[in-house]
Amino acid sequence: MNFLHALAYIRRDKPSAAVSFRNKAEKALSRLQDFPESGRTLPEFPDIHYREVIVPPYRFFYRVKEDVVWIVALWHGAQLPGNPEAEAEDQ
Repeated sequence: MNFLHALAYIRRDKPSAAVSFRNKAEKALSRLQDFPESGRTLPEFPDIHYREVIVPPYRFFYRVKEDVVWIVALWHGAQLPGNPEAEAEDQ
């Protein structure tokens, strides 16, 4: 799932909730510009160099490579995530 699909899904039930989620996500993810290592490591994949930022009910998986933060996956918190390395290769 990508960010726009998540927003569309939320918007179907409650448009104001989609706006709120977008604002919260933008605020949480913009923090990565100054603090790229501030997200937690992935408990499901502790041996890979990916991190996550949680904006309930979604988890944004990302990696840092040469001063660039790459958001590689977005998962609903109720889902069991796939390996972000595999997702990044698919893009």
